[in-house]
Amino acid sequence: MQNPLSSALSKLVTPMASLLGLEHLPQNFPNIAYSALGFTFVHIIAAPVLSRWIAPVSYAKLQGPRAKNNWEIHVVSLVHAVIIVVLAYRTFNEPALLADPAYGWHETAELTNSVAVGYFIWDTIDATVNYTDLGFVLHGKSWSISARPILQYFSSRFLFWELSTPFLNIHWFLDKTGKTGSTFQLINGVLLLSTFFFVRIVYGWYTSITFWRIMFRKPNDIPVLYRAVFLVAHTVLMTLNLVWFSKMISALRKRFNSDQSTKQPLLTPTDGALPNYTNTNPIDGAA
Repeated sequence: MQNPLSSALSKLVTPMASLLGLEHLPQNFPNIAYSALGFTFVHIIAAPVLSRWIAPVSYAKLQGPRAKNNWEIHVVSLVHAVIIVVLAYRTFNEPALLADPAYGWHETAELTNSVAVGYFIWDTIDATVNYTDLGFVLHGKSWSISARPILQYFSSRFLFWELSTPFLNIHWFLDKTGKTGSTFQLINGVLLLSTFFFVRIVYGWYTSITFWRIMFRKPNDIPVLYRAVFLVAHTVLMTLNLVWFSKMISALRKRFNSDQSTKQPLLTPTDGALPNYTNTNPIDGAA
């Protein structure tokens, strides 16, 4: 039984859900809202407090609110990645999802999607307020369609790609805390490349073949709009994963080259970089 706040939130979106055919949105919207508020809390309250405690010198050296915000959203990215990977992994062996990859349903998968949608709502607001980047905003909004019980088998597996994100954020923080080129950063870089390769490319392409097969085998079951959005966005992302991986290898080699003049950061230190899946280019920010 829902608490009064959750009931009110469910009722709030019921008319919109009925209009758009998102039958599971009302029951999931409270978790989406709590997720968005939770990541907002991490961004505004927890990240600054923890940063002043864990890295007081480096955090104090950040110049201006934009630099501090960029640091803090990497903290949110790290927290989200850990949570979403654990949730996504818990759905991997659910019989209902294995039996029907297209329309199989499970409450843990819905919770996983709800947390991810809440994160992207937070990220969309942050991108709009701080960067006004429509491309990232639209990328985040595209995940709102997960409020319909469709392709949950794949959504959890693609969200598991976030396994590489903690290493990417750690790499970024090592840059900011004066550990560039250190042994720790080298080890972390190897772990980053390994997880990125096996999770996003090997496992990602393996799962994508099944995904594309399902999308073309059920042309009448899956709405045209859903199919078009998923296929186009996913194909572009899978291609970019290959491009980014090659650039990461090149940048890492230059980073640890014996010639100091050729070293360059694996992650270009731009204050405007967005974290995590919303900005999935690991050369510019957190994946």
